[in-house]
Amino acid sequence: QVQLVESGGGLVQPEGSLRLSCAASGSILRFIDMGWYRQAPGKERELVARITRGGYTTYADSVKGRFTISRDNAKNTVYLQMNSLKPEDTTVYYCRAALPGVYYWGQGTPVTVSS
Repeated sequence: QVQLVESGGGLVQPEGSLRLSCAASGSILRFIDMGWYRQAPGKERELVARITRGGYTTYADSVKGRFTISRDNAKNTVYLQMNSLKPEDTTVYYCRAALPGVYYWGQGTPVTVSS
């Protein structure tokens, strides 16, 4: 059973930074990719950033140049460094891990960007 535990969310002022962490149970090298998604109330969950097993990264247009996804294979952890945060980045962020035909999700960590 795969468990993903997110942390690092919280309250930050506009233009501030946060780093989210997603710790997986067991090696993250087994996953096809891992990513961060977010879901605002009343909206569908959307991709924020994703990193493949081979290290290829994908970002939503709205976060390019501001967010960076990375991973530490030794710690079985994926990170999302979020800089220059905007109020519209406020929502719950979820970690996802992909195996063939199966997706695993964390419980989510809330991010609030407000002065």
